[in-house]
Amino acid sequence: MDFDVHLLDRGRIEADSNFVLDGATVATASEPNPELNYEEFLVWNLLIDHPEATILWDTGSHPEAGDGYWPAPLYEAFAHVDAAEHDLADDLAGAGYAVEDVDAVVMSHLHLDHSGGLYHFEGTDTPIYVHERELEFAYRSAKTDTGSVAYFAPDFDRDLNWQVVEGDRQLYEGIELLHLPGHTPGLLGARLDRDGETLLVVGDEAYWQENYEGQSMAASLLWDNRAWRESLAYVRDLERRTSADVLLGHDTAMLERFGDGW
Repeated sequence: MDFDVHLLDRGRIEADSNFVLDGATVATASEPNPELNYEEFLVWNLLIDHPEATILWDTGSHPEAGDGYWPAPLYEAFAHVDAAEHDLADDLAGAGYAVEDVDAVVMSHLHLDHSGGLYHFEGTDTPIYVHERELEFAYRSAKTDTGSVAYFAPDFDRDLNWQVVEGDRQLYEGIELLHLPGHTPGLLGARLDRDGETLLVVGDEAYWQENYEGQSMAASLLWDNRAWRESLAYVRDLERRTSADVLLGHDTAMLERFGDGW
């Protein structure tokens, strides 16, 4: 099976490195006021041009994230500083595609920096694949005072053609969705097999390479630390068995590694 995979650069989030590397900067008795590290995080989507369908993986942040659309406390913590320059339609056009070319959307999860472009598919019959536990948790989080603050109802509480995924699922030939709970209850990754090569889309299971090597993200970014470690062991074993390339969630090195496609 042959298909093309394009990495879409959807801009940069700026945030404290302590969110991604738990205890990256800590106070000590001899240095009670350490200098914090404010870092850049890559936001990306995939466009998979497959013989059976053109598939969009995630939709990025809403272009008005920094103009009052995102709740202020969330933008203070995770500032998508160039969201206005990265409307989904424009970034697709940069890769030679249009929103209308997208036959299916896979949502790895429904956090703000992944689901902000879903409005482009409102009222259409474009299938939006999401794990059942993710959809449930997103609505619980956005509509009650329990769950996680990283879900924003205006992103996903829309007239969308949801296609609910249970566990792992073969989506198309050579494309398997993988349930990787930990960061969120319903995080999806993927295994892409093409002409004897494998790409593991690990996504937000590991924001940075250090996370993939076992250094935990902060508790605020993990729904379940034990589930996160089990999912990490699963994908690392898959990598060993398949000699796969690995695509991480927000590591800027991904743009250098996959910016020209896979």
